[in-house]
Amino acid sequence: MRNTAKITTAVLAAGALTLGLSACGTGKDASDTSGPLVVAASSVPHAEILTFVKDNLAKKEGLDMQIKEFTDYVTPNTATQDGSVGANYFQNKPYLDDFNKKNGTDIVPVVTVHLEPLGLYSHKVEKADDLKSGATVAIPNDTVNEARALKLLAADGLIALKAGVGNEATPSDITENPKNLKFKELEAAQTPRSLDDVDAAVINGNYAIESDLKPSEDALVLESPKNNPYGNFLAVKKGNEDDPRVKKLAKLLTSPEVKKFIQDEYAGSVLASF
Repeated sequence: MRNTAKITTAVLAAGALTLGLSACGTGKDASDTSGPLVVAASSVPHAEILTFVKDNLAKKEGLDMQIKEFTDYVTPNTATQDGSVGANYFQNKPYLDDFNKKNGTDIVPVVTVHLEPLGLYSHKVEKADDLKSGATVAIPNDTVNEARALKLLAADGLIALKAGVGNEATPSDITENPKNLKFKELEAAQTPRSLDDVDAAVINGNYAIESDLKPSEDALVLESPKNNPYGNFLAVKKGNEDDPRVKKLAKLLTSPEVKKFIQDEYAGSVLASF
């Protein structure tokens, strides 16, 4: 499942944000639906799910698709905005809303496919209650995932947050911190690598799986799927929702075959949302 084109974006992410957004309106003609649909995706589980679709379902539906893997949460959106790719599959609605607002993009969701529960992990303790006073916890540093991480900790009683703080919560919004936890803010992709250096880390599901963690087994605290707003979806630049290739892919991504693949492949670490 690793034969798709992988783009390492340590430098590319920052450059693409400037170049990609300056190219708005200069990408491919939205009415041009010839050729394969190029989809930007995070490696796990997104590209794996897309690869299953490509290898097992797309031909019968008449869908020609290419998959490009990205290692960050910025470039897939800038590439979708400037037309370098036709769609992306890696993000949730709160993240996309924040991205569009900050960057002047107009990317829209098409269909929600799955949820990757956010989890708290540690190499040093076996239960969240075992975290000592003054323990350091790594959390993602982007606006939405940082708030999501703090809400996870609050739901488990490790901290308390201001009422109604929503998806922009930061450590400054903590009202109660009985363990005097300290927070290390890192790029989301770096949080698994921090586990040997901190007492615990809140890690996005895709990065946990990439790091051979099993959220359903290894997480000290795991996000509940009930009424969860963080389902991951297929997204396109506004105006491309009716692209017949996008419609075909949306149909296949929410098929019984994909639901079974998610259940069998990820054993509760990724949950189908349809």
